[in-house]
Amino acid sequence: MKPTTRTFSERLRALALASTLLLVSGCSSLLFYPEPGQPFTPERAKIAWRDLTLTTTDGVRLHAWWLPAKAGVAVKGTVLHLHGNGGNLAGHLGGSYWLPEQGYQVLMVDYRGYGLSQGTPSLPAVYQDIAAALDWLDRAPEVQGKPRYLLGQSLGGAMAIHYLAAHPEQRQRFSALVFDGVPASYRDVGRYALGTSWLTWPLQVPLAWLVPDGDSAIRSIERLDSPPKLFFHSIDDNLVPLDNGIRLYQHAPPPRVLQLTRGGHVQTFADPNWREVMLRFLDDPNRFNGLRRLAEVPNYPEPKSPQ
Repeated sequence: MKPTTRTFSERLRALALASTLLLVSGCSSLLFYPEPGQPFTPERAKIAWRDLTLTTTDGVRLHAWWLPAKAGVAVKGTVLHLHGNGGNLAGHLGGSYWLPEQGYQVLMVDYRGYGLSQGTPSLPAVYQDIAAALDWLDRAPEVQGKPRYLLGQSLGGAMAIHYLAAHPEQRQRFSALVFDGVPASYRDVGRYALGTSWLTWPLQVPLAWLVPDGDSAIRSIERLDSPPKLFFHSIDDNLVPLDNGIRLYQHAPPPRVLQLTRGGHVQTFADPNWREVMLRFLDDPNRFNGLRRLAEVPNYPEPKSPQ
């Protein structure tokens, strides 16, 4: 199951060709490209699931999926999966459908305006959606007494970084954080996308300024002093370039791990090798030091040699 994502480049190019874009200064809705409906359910992946309805503090009802651990497999913990900026739950199932077989139960939630969820996505309103998911985890009996982990892909990871930096009491509930293809700066990614087409290249700077940047992950990552963090980023990513993952890793307080991968944007877990990396990290996040097959990037300071 491959997650499908509406790309920054495709959407921003279309917006650049529309004259109305010039009238939408600073609109955070430029970050969100939801698709309504539910094209399929986890039944397609032959895994157990159930529908959930979460309610935010401002009264918006959100659609979510609960994927329990496979029957007969000991529960190791719970993963909150926050998906990227396009599509809906169905298009991002590939990021976590494989975890229940390994003993990890998963909560996936569609932000407001996505899939079967009510409302219209925007910042900062979407942070209430993350809060609603965390509140559900706090109340769910099947979650209690087991470790919690976060998987944030693309925009979902960026929003999680900003939210958890502002809510230390929430991030302390997680044993580890996993980020995949996360943009360091919304504006920089927008500028990059606009610069890849001759139609929008001349306008990349003024149009990029329409993308709000105050909540970008690079502005918050230094406050995530805990828990351990694993950053996946593909050297082939042509939507959120590799330097985003490296910058976030460099600014993140330890413990931290950078794992370079291959393949398209947030296609990481289509490769069983990277699934294994994540599983090993979740098994012992405080001591995991990475499987850096593609490049030697030190995850921790090298010990000083004796004088």
